[in-house]
Parts: sequence; C-alpha cells; structure tokens
Amino acid sequence: MRFKPVPEPPADVETLETVYRALPTRVDDIDDCCAHLVEETPIEDREKAATWLTFLRALELAVEESGSFRRLETDSSGGAADLAALDRDRLGRAFRARVDGADAVCAALEAAVERGSTSPGSQIRQDADEALTVSEVIDTLGDDRAAEGRRSRRNRVDPERVERLLEWAVLLGLAERADDGYRVALTRE
Repeated sequence: MRFKPVPEPPADVETLETVYRALPTRVDDIDDCCAHLVEETPIEDREKAATWLTFLRALELAVEESGSFRRLETDSSGGAADLAALDRDRLGRAFRARVDGADAVCAALEAAVERGSTSPGSQIRQDADEALTVSEVIDTLGDDRAAEGRRSRRNRVDPERVERLLEWAVLLGLAERADDGYRVALTRE
C-alpha cells in the first residue's frame, strides 16, 4: 500500500521523534489522536495532525486500529524497541516503499549520478557533482509519466509535494541539499 499524504518536513529528526513519542502505545489510551498531537507537539491543527498520522503509518511508525492510532514499536525480531523504530535506514526504506512518489524522486537523484554528464538537448543537469533543482526533478518525473503514456491533467506533478518529498529524503538521509538543489546522499550518517 502506498500513502499519499506528506506533511511539511520538520527542521530536524528530533521533531519526528517528538511526534512519534506523542502517539499512545495502546489505541484506547487517547480518545482523539489528532487533538492530542496538536496539544503535545509542534503540529498546528487537526488537518496537519491527520496528515502526520497517515505519514507515520507510511513510515511504519504508527498503526491504525479500531479508528484510532497507536505507536508501533518493533525491532527486527518483533520485540519492543523505540530506537529500532526510529532507525534512519529503516525509515528511509519505508519512505521509498510506502510513500507515493518518494521512490521516483529518489530514483531521479540516483539517475542523475548514473548518467554522468549532460546529454545534448537535455534540460536536466546530470552531473554527480551538481544538484538537481526541484524543477529538474519534476521534469524527470514528467518524462517518466509521459513515457508510460499516463500524462494527463490529473497526473501532473505537484511542485510543493515534490519539494516536501525531497526535504523528507534529506531528513531521512537519502538525499542532501547541495548548491541550489538536491542530490543523492553521498555519505550516510
């Protein structure tokens, strides 16, 4: 299953941890998860809290049960462990696999490295030392959709969403900001 909602990325991983830890460990601990997140975290309103809850499900940090949410705490052996849940490598894999468009955005950055120098007539810089701007990533995504024959008004790429995906990729260690754009992360923290 792929999830579409992508909240504004926070400035740091600590904010993600704060939101994660604000989730109850049992669904019946809190009556209104959205209101609870607004009260306990920097999230400003219910709509943003709902987006965060869905996104946390995508990252496999939360699970929905009986119309409510709870924190998902598992390590690779299935035991409880907060640190395993917040592992950036694991979160990066979930982000790419479960957030709609995340893998395509990361693949666009990876393809820029693989292709090397700019092809004649291409409007996309494809040098590993140069970052791709949001517009260049969008052009790559648009090319992919056109090649698949699915280009339509409904399938147009939302620049704000692409930028949020890129910023989440940076936060999760999959990409880095460079110059006036983004490139695949050259080193992992």
